[in-house]
Amino acid sequence: MGVKKLIDQLNKEEALSYDNWLVLLSSYTPHDISYAQSLAQQIVRSVYGRDIYVRGLIEYTNYCKNDCYYCGIRRSNHKAERYRLTREELLSCCRQGYALGFRTFVMQGGEDGFYTDDWLEETIHEIKRKYPDCALTLSMGERSYDSYKRFYQAGADRYLLRHETAEQHHYEKLHPKELSFSHRKDCLYALKEIGYQVGCGFMVDSPFQTVETLAEDMLFIHDLKPHMIGIGPFIPHKDTPFHDRPQGSLEKTLFFISLLRIMEKHALIPATTALGTIHSKGRELGILAGANVLMPNLSPVFVRKKYALYDNKICTGEEAAECKDCLAKRIESIGYKIVCERGDYKP
Repeated sequence: MGVKKLIDQLNKEEALSYDNWLVLLSSYTPHDISYAQSLAQQIVRSVYGRDIYVRGLIEYTNYCKNDCYYCGIRRSNHKAERYRLTREELLSCCRQGYALGFRTFVMQGGEDGFYTDDWLEETIHEIKRKYPDCALTLSMGERSYDSYKRFYQAGADRYLLRHETAEQHHYEKLHPKELSFSHRKDCLYALKEIGYQVGCGFMVDSPFQTVETLAEDMLFIHDLKPHMIGIGPFIPHKDTPFHDRPQGSLEKTLFFISLLRIMEKHALIPATTALGTIHSKGRELGILAGANVLMPNLSPVFVRKKYALYDNKICTGEEAAECKDCLAKRIESIGYKIVCERGDYKP
């Protein structure tokens, strides 16, 4: 079966087999990429119109107990300049973001044991008390079922946890032995069971990635049925074991955004900062490929350069208002518009 027919099959919500995915991902042409992009744009407009949702990203800590080989804030990177935001600083970010029109806040950080469940629960309560019309997304890694439940009951709405790869041997090449492939997956299913809107995702062209591992990623995402899917190109960090690995492909990343939009029509898919880092119009291209979310940075400017998961990250010196206004103009130039609302998943 040809690639176009496989894309059409995916569009009809017919699951592709592993072998089908291998054919699709190893045989596509520039024409197939264009076809997928056109289809993805039709789909996203039919579900979400021309609205692009913005999330205010607050990177509250760059301490992390983990040692993932690709990540600039891994615990073994002794060159990283560490920081932690206080609750007052975090709430100040929310206050500024709310005034700018943000109605979703994303608390993202490394797996930092300094912040206890009690502290996080109280902080979530406080954010939701002050901003009851806003959604709160958490992205703080693997935690226990009970922790996830406490945060959900405190008012958290969504949880982002990239699975990174759905193939065990590949996972073990990207992570140290103390991290468990099966536990990462279990966390995602637990989050869904609790009631969160759940997001997973992976890096395109991460070290040791193959067509086979990517096929497993697509099968896993189809099975999980996440509400959000975050993918971006792999970008090396100079102070990690993968510092000399090649950067991920823009074209391939955009193709996967289109395929994911065709497969999971209602998913919230961001055009990531990583896309904007490898191409000056990467985020616009992501929107045109089927993405419908942007995540401008609300973190205090003095910490932004310190949250360096990869090299050359953009927007580390801009004020939040500048960043949002700039993005709004850029998105309008391609026929879409930024909207100030929660931007929930539409089933």
